[in-house]
Amino acid sequence: MYQATMMQATIYANRLSRFRSKLAAGTMYTISGYDVARCAQNFKLTDSPLMIRFNDSTAFDELAEPVSPLPEEGFRFRDQSELIGLANTSTQLPDIVGEIIAVKSNVSDTPGEKSRLMATIKLDKDSTVTLSLFESQAEAFHKRLEDMHGDPRVVVATSINPKMIGGGLFLNRHLEPMSTLTRRRAREDYFYKLVARDNGVPSAAPLLKGYAKVETLTISELISFVASAQPQDIDFVCTGRVVRLDVDKGWCYVACAKCSKKLQRTVSALECVRCSNPNAVGVLRYRLELAIADSTAEGTFVCFDGVMTKLHNLRASEAGQMLAVEGENPEDMIVPPFINDMEGKTLTFQVRVSAFNFTAHHQTFTITRILKEHERIPAPDFVGGNDEDDNNLGGGGHVPVRNDSGEGSSGPDKKADGPPADTAVEKSSRSSTSAAKKARVV
Repeated sequence: MYQATMMQATIYANRLSRFRSKLAAGTMYTISGYDVARCAQNFKLTDSPLMIRFNDSTAFDELAEPVSPLPEEGFRFRDQSELIGLANTSTQLPDIVGEIIAVKSNVSDTPGEKSRLMATIKLDKDSTVTLSLFESQAEAFHKRLEDMHGDPRVVVATSINPKMIGGGLFLNRHLEPMSTLTRRRAREDYFYKLVARDNGVPSAAPLLKGYAKVETLTISELISFVASAQPQDIDFVCTGRVVRLDVDKGWCYVACAKCSKKLQRTVSALECVRCSNPNAVGVLRYRLELAIADSTAEGTFVCFDGVMTKLHNLRASEAGQMLAVEGENPEDMIVPPFINDMEGKTLTFQVRVSAFNFTAHHQTFTITRILKEHERIPAPDFVGGNDEDDNNLGGGGHVPVRNDSGEGSSGPDKKADGPPADTAVEKSSRSSTSAAKKARVV
């Protein structure tokens, strides 16, 4: 089989034990008794529309002396323009080769926190992309960079999922392997060009410790920064007292269970404009505006679903069920007592400043995390950011509110580390008599 007709193969989990020991990288086989099926776009690893599927009758014999030697590796490298064309389509998982020019990582930073690593990769024509790694992949890549004794600058990343976030191109890893290289037979002309040139870029390993810490500002300094600085995405930490709650704007909203954007309520249903779904399934999410002041100034801050759920160890849907009144829309329910109790408390919190805050119509700052007493100032989040719907805020440890007694809002013995607010949709549902059954809110 030539490289131009390369196909991927799949083995179901119940057959792995049968075939695993017989397969080895770089070995050629004759295969018989297999199925051929169409390859789903979102699992596609080659340009072929077909895939080989092993079954119980599949047999293969190793070729000791292949008649037609095949290349050891096959890649589908894409440049930036091609990656942009593939972004958010879920049609391909392409490969890239490029030069590491910056690395941010919180691996080995705080035990128990979600591991994240963000690497800026320069492709050909001096274009750059951001490669995002999470959990075990971030930890493995971080360790690989730390263990390098040479000058690792070049990376080959395979099976990446390109996405456009806030106007930037981000590449998420879905499958192994990925290699940090000093030499490799993959797009050799460009690879050796990157390895050979001395452009003054430092080794990637020291850059692991080079990300900026989150700076602490007063509220006055935060407001002044937005008024005078250039638009950018940056995090700060502030401390202030909640002087009032803007309950006129509500404490929750009904979001699309698929994309998390606010749903539009029609006469008989809930409509998601982003998903073009006139009968969307809704999930209740927190959104609360707070007036917070310190000794220098007062500002308006917004807490979204992830922050509020971790703070109170209670999902918005659970709070809504406790306060539900028949025939009343969820958004119109009274404010829960535990939210009213936030007034008067002093909070130390992390603020995400984005390009939105530098526009003339900006009025609020987004709180991405509330720190408990004595908790260390965090490293910045690396991918995306909050786009005013709390759909892409990361996880993390429980962070109960700090009050004057130093205890969390859940009490001194109760942990606020409930299930993540952004990952699962509550299975229980409640129908509203003022809307048709299609207008479901869970």
